[in-house]
Amino acid sequence: MNTPDIGTPDAASGAAATAAATATAAAAAGHVLQGRGLVVGYGGRPVLRDFDFGLRRGEVLCLIGHNGAGKSTLLKTLFGLVPRQGGDILLDGDALDAVEPRRLTEAGVSLVPEGRGIFPGLTVAETFRLGLWSAGVAPGERTARLDWVMSVLPALGQFYRRRAGTLSGGQQQMVSIGRALLSRPRCLLMDEPSIGLAPKLFQDLLQPIRQLQQDTGMAILLVEQNVRQALKISDRVIVMKSGAIIREALPAELDDNAKLMELY
Repeated sequence: MNTPDIGTPDAASGAAATAAATATAAAAAGHVLQGRGLVVGYGGRPVLRDFDFGLRRGEVLCLIGHNGAGKSTLLKTLFGLVPRQGGDILLDGDALDAVEPRRLTEAGVSLVPEGRGIFPGLTVAETFRLGLWSAGVAPGERTARLDWVMSVLPALGQFYRRRAGTLSGGQQQMVSIGRALLSRPRCLLMDEPSIGLAPKLFQDLLQPIRQLQQDTGMAILLVEQNVRQALKISDRVIVMKSGAIIREALPAELDDNAKLMELY
């Protein structure tokens, strides 16, 4: 990991002040998605134990940590893909009786899965038609919804009729993000979107999503190994190790290799 260019002291302090103001405003707005006392594991082996977590409204929260820290397990648990053995998941402050992907999608939560999760034999158009149906978008609203997603990610139009299996890694990731946006979520969970992508391509892919988040107030939980790039679009950072949160910080507080290496 190369040492980032943090600019002049005044610029760095200004960026820190801006990030602090953003985080303070998000805190005042409350949480959109929370986990309280979560207990999650596989085959009797605990991954998360008495785990508390909160995603604030209108923020981009970056979740980082070494492989096996429990980051992806947390995302899958929040979206109902991995069952929990204990604890509660709350949406808008209310505990959910059933944590299921369909119900969460209907409530405005969407997931961009690790590994993209697309069907290689389907065209992008077919993938989106399936996505509109599974998201429960009414037939009369589907054209407008598709047009909205294409306005957020206009590059999709360049390969809209191609089969997903023929696309590059960056194009496939764009399809995965576009599919997640079809439900017009207010809370977007993104699991390792940079896998297989060059840093510049990853940043180009996330910039429209960051702009959308700023325009709409959507909350984003980003699990990412490409720390330098992820910090550029984040408002707050949580560091996990061995299933526990060991640090919460603003991006400006983790602006060099030495600070990050201490946490890893």
